[in-house]
Order: sequence, then C-alpha cells, then structure tokens
Amino acid sequence: MKDLKKTKVQLFIRCFLFVLVFTTTAVFSQGRKTIPFDASWQFKAGEIANAEKPTFDDKTWKTLDVPHDWSIEGPYDRENPSARGGGYLPAGIGWYRKTFQLDSTDANKMFSIEFDGVMANSDVWINGTHLGRRPYGYISFTYDLTPYLNFGKDKTNVIAVRADNSIQPASRYYTGAGIYRHVRLTAVNTTHFKHWGTQITTPNATTQKAIVNIKTEIENSGAAGTYKLQIDIIDSKGKAVKSIESQENIDKTSNLSKDIEIQNPKLWDIEAPNLYTAVTKLYSGKTLIDSQTITFGIKNAEFRAETGFWLNNKNYKIKGVCLHHDGGAVGAAVPLGVWKERLKKLKEVGVNGIRTSHNPVAPEFLDLCDQMGFVVMDETFDTWTAAKHNGEKGYNLYFKDWWEQDTRDMILRDRNHPSIVIYSIGNEIHDDLSYPEGYKTYKMQEDVVKKYDSTKPVTMALFRPANSKVYLSGFAEQMDVVGQNYRENELIAAHEEHPTWKVIGTENTHVISQWLALRDKPYMAGQFLWTGYDYLGEADWPETTNNQGLFDRAGNWKQEALQRESWWSSKPVVHIVRKSDNAGAGFWISDWTPSDFDTYDNAKINVYSNCDEVELFLNDKSLGTLKKPADDSPREWNVTFEQGTIKAIGKNNGKAVAKEEHTSAGKPAKIILTKSNAVLANNWDDVNFITATIVDEKGIRCANADNQIKFTITDSGKIIAVDNGNIINHDGYQGPAVRAYQGKAIAIIKAVKDNGTITVKADAEGLEQGSLPVEIVFDKK
Repeated sequence: MKDLKKTKVQLFIRCFLFVLVFTTTAVFSQGRKTIPFDASWQFKAGEIANAEKPTFDDKTWKTLDVPHDWSIEGPYDRENPSARGGGYLPAGIGWYRKTFQLDSTDANKMFSIEFDGVMANSDVWINGTHLGRRPYGYISFTYDLTPYLNFGKDKTNVIAVRADNSIQPASRYYTGAGIYRHVRLTAVNTTHFKHWGTQITTPNATTQKAIVNIKTEIENSGAAGTYKLQIDIIDSKGKAVKSIESQENIDKTSNLSKDIEIQNPKLWDIEAPNLYTAVTKLYSGKTLIDSQTITFGIKNAEFRAETGFWLNNKNYKIKGVCLHHDGGAVGAAVPLGVWKERLKKLKEVGVNGIRTSHNPVAPEFLDLCDQMGFVVMDETFDTWTAAKHNGEKGYNLYFKDWWEQDTRDMILRDRNHPSIVIYSIGNEIHDDLSYPEGYKTYKMQEDVVKKYDSTKPVTMALFRPANSKVYLSGFAEQMDVVGQNYRENELIAAHEEHPTWKVIGTENTHVISQWLALRDKPYMAGQFLWTGYDYLGEADWPETTNNQGLFDRAGNWKQEALQRESWWSSKPVVHIVRKSDNAGAGFWISDWTPSDFDTYDNAKINVYSNCDEVELFLNDKSLGTLKKPADDSPREWNVTFEQGTIKAIGKNNGKAVAKEEHTSAGKPAKIILTKSNAVLANNWDDVNFITATIVDEKGIRCANADNQIKFTITDSGKIIAVDNGNIINHDGYQGPAVRAYQGKAIAIIKAVKDNGTITVKADAEGLEQGSLPVEIVFDKK
C-alpha cells in the first residue's frame, strides 16, 4: 500500500508537470496542429479491387485502431510463406481506410500525413489520388495532402493504405504486417518549420558551460517577409533556462543557425540522462505562425583508438544488446509500455547500450532510450544488393532505388536523440566489399549520413572480415569505427596490427571469452550481445522464436541473463543454476525441483557472482566457500541432491552482501498473480504485465507445472496478448488461455476506461484461483 501511494504521488507530480508544459506548448502551438490519427480505421486482409476509391463501401470491414499488426494474429502454420524468417506466421496484403472531416477554418493550412512505419510496400491514396509508395516497412515517411483535401462539415476525405508483404521470404526475422506504428496529421501555415528540418547539436559541453547550436530550415510558399524567431530552452522541470529572439528575413527557403550558451548545464549520460527541450517559435508581427518542440541532451561523446568509448570525458564500456523490433506476443505493433518493461529488465542486468538490429525503430523507442540512459547504435539495413538465405526477397530488391532516401529519412528523423552515439549502415553485408569497389558502396552511404549529421561516427557490422580481406585491403582503415560480428580474436589482432583503428563488437555471443575480450582490452569500445530478448522468426520448425536472448519472449530471466548480471552489474550479485538432468546433462535452470526426484541424485551447480567469496549451503549445511576466479568464470559444485533448500551467500570483505536460495516445490496448489506496475492508464501505449505463477501450498514455484491457465478480466480492461515464452508454442497469443511453461504464464492487459479498478483472474483445473486488482489512473494526455 505504501508503494501504491508513492506511485500515485509520483504520477500526480508527472501529470502536474505535463499539464504545465502542455499548457505552455498549447499557447506556443497556435500556428500548428498535430492531430493523432490512430483511431477508427477500417481494415480487411486480402487484395480488394477499387479499395483506394473514396466511394468504396467499407462498412463490412473490421473497425480498429492502429498501430495494428495482423500477422501476429496467426495462425502459426509450417506452410506459411514467411517460413523460417517470419516465424511461420501469415503474410499477404492488407487494406486500411479512414474517413475524416476537416473544418473549413483550416482550408488555408497545409496538411500532411505522417506514418511512423507501414509493413511493407505501402501505397497511400487521398480521395482517390495516389500519393506514393514506400517499399521499406521500417522507415517513417510523410506525404503532402494539401492539394487533394475537402473542407467543411458536409464534406469528407478518405485515406486508403495498401500494405503488401506477400512477396516472401522477405526477411530473416519477423516483420509483422500492416500499419504497425503511429500515424498523425499535421497542419501548418504557408510559412513553417520544415519537417525534420531542425538539428540540435552541443559542440562544446561541460558541466560549467555548453553551447547549444540549433540549425533550422524554414519553408515559405507565401510572400517573403520579416519574421521573429524565438527559441526557449526548457529544462526537465519545465523551467526556461535561456531564451533568445532575432528578426529574420524569410524568402522561399531560409536556413538559420543559432548558438545558445547554457551555464551550468546538466549533462546527458548513462547514469543521469538529463534532458532539455527546445521550443522554437516563428512570429509574423505578434501572430504566432509556427512552433515546434524538440527534446535533446547536452553531451560530448567520442570513440578513441586507445581507450574506446568516452561520454562527457568519462570512459565507459558499452555493455549492449541487439534488439529486433518485435515485442513478442504483441508482434510488431509494440506499445511503449512493453519496451519500458523490457528495457527496465535489461538495466537490471547492467546493459547500457542498444543496437537497433537491423533497421530503423519506432521513434518513441528512441525517446525511451533518451529517458532511460541507453546509448544507441542506430542501424539502417540488413542487406544491400546481395540476398541472404531465408530472406531472398527482402530489401536487396529495393536497395539500389531506395537506399539514399531511406538513409536520409532515418538520419533526419533520429539525429536529435542524445542516446544515439553511432550509426551503422549495414549488418553482415554479403555484397563484394573488395577495395576500392566495395568501399564505394559503403562510402556513398556514409556520405549521406554525414551530410545530415556529421556529429557521429559511422560503422557497419563486418561479416567474417578475415575471409573478405577488409582488414588487409584498405577497406577497414577508412571506417570511422571498425565494427565486427563475433570472432573477437580477429578484431583484437586487427587493432593490435593497426593501433589507430577505433573498434567495437557489433554482435557477440554470451560466452565468457567474448566478455573477456571487452573487459581486458581497453581499446574495445563495447559489444552488443545477440540478443537482449528472444525474438520471433529466424528459427526452424517446430520452433517459432530465436532463443538467443538474455530474456525469453515473456520476460523471464534466462541463464544467460543471470550470468551476465554477475559480469555487468555494479551491485553485488549471486545466482544459483543447476543442470536440468542428472550428472551434468541437460540445460541450465534456476530452481531446485527436478522433474524426477527418483533419478536425480548428482546435481551440477554453477553460481554466478561478482562477490569476493561465495559459500553454498544445502539444507543449512555448508558445502564450502569458493573465491572469485580471475577470469569471472562461475563457481562450480557437484552436489548430491537432497530435497529442501539450496542457498548461496555472496560476501565482500567477509560481510554477506547478496543471497539467493531455491526450495524444492511440492504439488501444484494455487495460482499467484503479480503485476509489473501498480497502476494503469487508458492509452494505447500503457500496458501491465500480469504474471501467473503456479505454486505449492507454501508458495514455492512449481517449475515443472504446465497447467492450462485461463485469464479473465473485468470490462474496465482488456487482454491484448497471452504468452509463456515457450519457443515451440503454436497456440497463438490472442486468446484468454495459455499453458504454463516452467510454472509461469503472462497476460498483457490494457485499460479501456479512464478510472476505476480492473480485476484480473487466472484459473486452472484443480488449482486455487489467482486474483489481482489493477487501479486505473486518469491519463491527462
């Protein structure tokens, strides 16, 4: 109850600050309207003749809100054309239509529609006029609607979108299908800030003083004139710390650059991700004609050949993970709350870096990295022109025609995020990288990146460089930072042969030797583990999910995460794992309940810990103390199994600082429900993870229980997905029931009302029901 009250107070404070900033922004935004456009689309899967025409009758189509991924709705089928890469989920064509009206008072505005991502090969029409096509499903894009709109209360407009991912196999990993990210309308005056036309950099930043440079491009389709530009820099508490004004002569296009000095700034870094907001306003006389609000951070980030990555003159190891864009059971349409939960757990492990493998991500994901203090490697493509196995009909079909526009749009959209410290323009590219011809393809992409953001280095994830000879040909020495997937010894040897090279591990496994390559080599800037979370696709039937993550799809800790926390966390850590089968056979699991008590007598134990000493106990009898190995390897015991409790105590300087224990479970007796957050708000991006754990009479998890669990929810909430993390589960995620895996299952819920209480229940035959309330808080957004 105390924690709930604390959470309510924190939410009240956040809401108050939001209202304060929103009120200010509303005054600033008289000249610009941003209209959320996610609600009430009509959808139908399949090819449909004439669906782009405004007179088409879509009344029988399904009404839904976007973001929407229809592929995750299933069913799983080994014969689905998406096959191994797409996780055996459906592919095809989907149509979306939305009818809307515009007030006649806005007829003098310029309207555009912004899509954060449509999967894939999207075509968009307004009132029957084709606006354009974008093959790359991960890219954000915008279209001008102005010449084609109808205004007035008796007139309607129709947006139609055709999304086509029927050409398969289109990817080596799950893509999703449809309008799977947010959409908005924007209305501006004829004189306005250009879309993605403002860049904020901090070329000189210390804790004493910072120079914030703001470059902005203004477009003007009206008459030239003199305008007032006002820029306010606002800190995280809503206080204006600096304001400037200037008179500007604006013709058709004007590029302005302003340096603003900030005294005693709070720098953005991994440990304290302090953020500022730049509110730029354009006035004609006293009339506000446009404004925009951009969040940024003040920082200095650089890579050094001798010592790796530096942030604000502090040397960090980037302890990163690769993340695909899917959110497990929710597919590609991922509520931000799912990412919040995932990134929170990665922080617990000690992760401080994210590689967006291998494509542009949703913009709000980068916002979250800004807020939580992750550094980001922002990546463009998985393929250039050469195809890859199990994704032969992917971006390689479009690279030649689209790489430049897609690269430009990603950089323009993302460049102001303080979390981004490096760009990658390719992953394990199979094109011929011979020098100089292969390097030309690399360089033309690097040049586009640098044209729009020269403040960050560029790399790519080199694939088997010893085979491609890029370390010998001259290719690698031209790169800002040399990035390599796996084979760390090759990268170490390359740097020691060329000590002026800056190097980073762009993709790495969980084995100890790859950790030591980062730990022991000061020039290794960082590494990105493959992967942070299990992801859909890239798996052979009956598996549907690649299981190389620190966490499974449902967010359960895996053995790799337990070990990694002992290497990467700054807090004292101790974790016990055992081999699942007798005498060291099987896989590592974290419990003390064998599947067969009669045949399990020789337990191989590993303890992962960063403590100086670890003492192991079985039923309160000491099994000895082991000191921390110099190579960070786990401490090992071979234990004659006894039913009861196994316990490990970690000590520093002789003092107990960490403890973990597992107790043998009895027969399953009941279900216990827990929630990821104390409260829930009614908006698309807020979710709550409800975990159902099957326990015995004493509350010990029954790790071998696989009962079918059925979730129910009151009408103030809804279940959007269920899951158990099992990579061979083919039941799908849309129903209310799921079989427990390792004694657990989850339901992801949302609120559908603005206040009240949601009650979630979980039932399984023969077990005591689990029940849990979740309070809804009013969302002022």
